[in-house]
Formats: sequence, structure tokens, C-alpha cells
Amino acid sequence: MSVRAGALALQGDFREHIAMLKRLGVEAVPVRSAAELETVDALVVPGGESTTIGRLARIYGLIEPLRARIEAGMPTLGTCAGMIFLAAATTGPEQPQLGVLDAVVERNAFGRQVDSFESELDVAGFDEPVRAVFIRAPWIAKLGSGVEVLAVVEDAAGDDPRPVFVRQGNVLATSFHPELIDDTRIHEMLIAMAREG
Repeated sequence: MSVRAGALALQGDFREHIAMLKRLGVEAVPVRSAAELETVDALVVPGGESTTIGRLARIYGLIEPLRARIEAGMPTLGTCAGMIFLAAATTGPEQPQLGVLDAVVERNAFGRQVDSFESELDVAGFDEPVRAVFIRAPWIAKLGSGVEVLAVVEDAAGDDPRPVFVRQGNVLATSFHPELIDDTRIHEMLIAMAREG
């Protein structure tokens, strides 16, 4: 089955996701409107600034169309700010969120830009670790019962491991930026979900 994948192109690093998807041989397009959203079989919500993404999604009339498509089963991958936008809530001030991922997310959980780092993550179902790039990254502070944890990382204080890659049905979410490494496996998961659907 041929797959047409979209990247929400309101703000953030959507171009890198489109390039990654094209490497996998699928048609990949920017999505900025409800009409464009209707043309795709899978969607990436990229990293960037989550409050800006949410505010622009509201201005462009995309909140309800996005929520409806995802709740109807469209495979969706949210990365970094995209994870925050997909989640039910944050530990901080309220902001526009879709609520399609049953999780509470802590923004900038690992610190500021200067605290960005890379880590080798063991991911459930992967034979080899993933090199994860964390940039002002969130983590999941609270998980709903239907959310499967695929990878965790310890914070600098050595506290309990924090979920940084999760799946809930048709929704995948990472705290890190898989589009910034030469490893297509996470995007492959999204496309496989679209083909199965």
C-alpha cells in the first residue's frame, strides 16, 4: 500500500521529518490546513515550541480536525514539542493541547538549551539502541494506563527513569528528535502503522 505522510508545518523542524519520510520512499508533504490534513494517511507533529504550535493550530482552525483524525485512528508521531501538543496536560501553565495521548508532560524537563545532550536508548522491539538527541526536551511525568513505555532515560540527578518514548494505540511520542540522526526506525514504525491500517 502506498502511504502519503504529512508533517504539521506550522512551526518547528517539519522539513527534517519530511526529508526523513522521503528517504523511506513515501510521499511526504507539509500540512498547514484541514484540507491538507485530509489527504494524508499518517502525520508527524514536529519539535519546535509547543505553545506556538498550539496557538497557530488554533488560529488555522486545526485543533478539532487534528483531534478528530487522530482519534479516528490516523497514525501519528509527536516529537519533543509534538509530544507536548499531543498530550492531555503539562505540569506547567495551560496551553493548547490535543489530549490524544493520555499523559502529563513536563516541559524542558532536562534543563535549558545548554543542557541538551545525546544518549543511547534501549527501545522495546529494537535490536540495537537508538541514539537520541534531547534539546530542551520534555519527559512524561504521569502516564495513563493505556500508554506503553518503549524507552526511558534517567535524569542528571539519577532519579527514577523517565519515559521518553511511548505508544498509545495509533499515537507514538518521543521526547527526543529522531529526525536529527541517521536512523529511520522510528519513522518506519509510523509508516508500518499506516500500512497496517
